[in-house]
Amino acid sequence: MANPIHPGEILLEEYLKPLGVSQNKLARSLRITPKTISEIVLGKRGISPEMSIRLGKFFGQSPRFWLNLQTEYDFRCALRAEKRLTADVRVLKDLVAA
Repeated sequence: MANPIHPGEILLEEYLKPLGVSQNKLARSLRITPKTISEIVLGKRGISPEMSIRLGKFFGQSPRFWLNLQTEYDFRCALRAEKRLTADVRVLKDLVAA
């Protein structure tokens, strides 16, 4: 399974760079710190529901677009850890049969 793509990478590569918008300019426009945008772009911070609303407004998109990117990323990360996450989970049919 390929590594999931963080929404911050999509923000940088598919929006900021092609549109010529700096991280600082985006931060100022969203009324947040440049550090916040930097952390998102670097994959150190996720896109919260509140941030998805700000990004949606800035880019003229539905906030759900940004939130869905984050949800998909989180889900793909969890799938990569599925065996570890479910190693000790008992399944319903085993509980019913017991």
